Amino acid sequence: MGGIISASKREVYKGVAEISIYISENYRNLGVGKTLLTQLINESEKAGFWTLQAGIFSDNKASIALHKSLGFREIGYREKIAKLDNIWHDNTILERRSKIIT
Repeated sequence: MGGIISASKREVYKGVAEISIYISENYRNLGVGKTLLTQLINESEKAGFWTLQAGIFSDNKASIALHKSLGFREIGYREKIAKLDNIWHDNTILERRSKIIT
């Protein structure tokens, strides 16, 4: 599962989107995530997005590595921004600038 959501309704940010992908445990380490994220990037560029942003739990090293392998760069983090199963998690913030849309 994956998705693209505009980062803002403001006109100046019309080419910026927040993205996320989720891979079921049964399908991890099979290349599904790379295929899905690659397709999401391609579709976002066709739709005119020049910047993609992702917020990933900082302990999800595999997802961070996947995003980096497809051109995302780490731009920061948020401490204790998400609470799952009563446990606080930090988010690593990544972004990717299109080489096609300028």
